[in-house]
Amino acid sequence: MEKRSLVDSSVYFGLLVLLLWLPLPLGSNRDWSMGLLVLLVGVLATLWAIGRLKQEKPFSRALRAAWPMLALLLMAQGWVALQLWLGISLDIGASFQYLMLGLAYSLLFIMVLSVFHTRRRLTVLLAVLVASGTVQAFVGTVIALSGVDWGFFKASHVATGTFVNRNHLAGYLELTMACGIGLLMALRDGGSFSWKAILELLMGPKARLRIGLVIMVIGLVMSRSRMGNSAFFISLIIIGGVFILLNKENRVRNSILLASFVLIDILVISQYFGLDQLKERLVNTRFEDQVVNEVVVARKNEIRADAYLDAIPLLEQHWLTGTGAGSFEAVFPQYAGPDLVNHFDHAHNDFIQFAIEYGLIGTLPLAAFVLLAFWHALRALWNRESWYRSGVGFAASMGILALMIHSFTDFNLQIPANAATFVVLCAIAVLANKHEKGRTR
Repeated sequence: MEKRSLVDSSVYFGLLVLLLWLPLPLGSNRDWSMGLLVLLVGVLATLWAIGRLKQEKPFSRALRAAWPMLALLLMAQGWVALQLWLGISLDIGASFQYLMLGLAYSLLFIMVLSVFHTRRRLTVLLAVLVASGTVQAFVGTVIALSGVDWGFFKASHVATGTFVNRNHLAGYLELTMACGIGLLMALRDGGSFSWKAILELLMGPKARLRIGLVIMVIGLVMSRSRMGNSAFFISLIIIGGVFILLNKENRVRNSILLASFVLIDILVISQYFGLDQLKERLVNTRFEDQVVNEVVVARKNEIRADAYLDAIPLLEQHWLTGTGAGSFEAVFPQYAGPDLVNHFDHAHNDFIQFAIEYGLIGTLPLAAFVLLAFWHALRALWNRESWYRSGVGFAASMGILALMIHSFTDFNLQIPANAATFVVLCAIAVLANKHEKGRTR
């Protein structure tokens, strides 16, 4: 077994605790919690750098493979710094805050690639993310069902966990559920199909993982997040279908495994936790007034589309250099139409907001970063020689795809807890193929 230093172990456990902590203070979406996130990442990065100086090979294989992605991530942060220096930003305070968060995400990306480079550590990382998602779903479900205030967290008829918005809980669960399903696929024994294997899956040691997934499914459904549920199921069908088609040898077993998750967890268990209410909310969504014989019989109940349309002139005016990272809240009110009576601190569309704030110059590196991560995840998913690598690739590709779909109608990437977890998942995409198996006891 590899001998590890005290500094390395401290960074390892510190990162795990940090990932558990991030969603707790309202998704780290407050000024003080953002500052704490930057501070904690800075301390861990300092310890990590000290530990690297004492090693003969300071950079892991995964970190070397991810240099293009890291360069793209740092290019985006460099552009935010230029927005401040050149006076492009229309909200200097917000841009400085986003610059600090961006640098923290970059350091987190580096440390995850370096610290979780072995199979054992990578498995622990995935398990911790699954455990965190399970806790969030459990807390949100209990509060929603009981109707009792839990101190700071007020009772609500929908599950929000420790997040302010149900859509942000849904976004977080998309990432952690993808890790859980991928881990379940990664820990297969690779044998031929048998009913005994199915019974072991339902009643054996993996049952704890299955229970966690069930709790997260319930939490996702009870969040009543329309796009969150849609994004999760669409990504599961797409990535699951690709996974089944690529693994011809165990196609039957993989099909039953994924089908059992859909049928048992979603169609059966979720029936008792508000699946009908979610369906009703989806069906009754109206982007325009319903008019019959020139009489309005039902008013529109969704105004995000109006915000997108009002934001187009802002995008056209600042398409190249942007208005400055984090400046949407300060700039958008000048362009909002009279129908938008609500305050929009975000665009409710990550793609539009990044394009407005970062411009083409800053958005392209971020888009390339995500595409490269998705490519690494798919490469691992296509790996037929290792069940583990393909399973972890399943987790990363499904999580990335789900949050990208959800980003069309929400702003999960503006919430530090979700953005940081997404960056970690992008690092996992590289680790899926580039981690070191190591020796087992």
